[in-house]
Amino acid sequence: MNDKITVHIADDHQILIDGVMAVLGLERDIDVVGYSLNGQQVIDWFEENSADVLVLDINMPILDGLEVLKKFQSMDDVPKIIILSSYDDIKLIKEVLGMGAMGFVPKKSAGEHIVRAIKQVYKGEQYFSDEVKEKMMKTLMGKPMHSTDNPEGVLINSLTRREYQILKLIAQQYTTREIGEALGISESTVETHRKNLIKKVNVKNTVGLAIFAMKNEIV
Repeated sequence: MNDKITVHIADDHQILIDGVMAVLGLERDIDVVGYSLNGQQVIDWFEENSADVLVLDINMPILDGLEVLKKFQSMDDVPKIIILSSYDDIKLIKEVLGMGAMGFVPKKSAGEHIVRAIKQVYKGEQYFSDEVKEKMMKTLMGKPMHSTDNPEGVLINSLTRREYQILKLIAQQYTTREIGEALGISESTVETHRKNLIKKVNVKNTVGLAIFAMKNEIV
């Protein structure tokens, strides 16, 4: 019985695939079960095989990574997906997350983050490299709160700017310490806001807050 995390790698550069495989080959609990050099090969492979995690490039021939994500939306038993890309534009990151990806790692930092990313998304958690987190943080800090057209818009608009910021960071899986450091407030203050948010949006826990934020397109 294979108790390892099985991984498939998709990229149009063999040298990158070889590099990622070399890094993953040092991990006892990860097993690379194949690779693809274009998007169509990815779809074809998963029609006959399975893997726990797919490390997917965006810019590939025949079908690109976005087209692969679209195809997966109509397939059963799809893997958890980490985008490994040369581009780390915030719009692209939000787009792929909305299409089902669970992690995003720039190629330039793949060696540093890919193992942690695989292990984290395998557990059902999102993963972002440090530079992606920083970009998301800057976008968050510079984005004014605005009205929404969803049914819970009134509730969202009742949040203070600080509550809105904290809710968004919670949904992006920042820890209490990381939120405190980002906003320049103490961990106890973060926890107070968290408890108030749970009451205000009428959920049971932090997971409920994250679901609320995603449902209402706060992230």
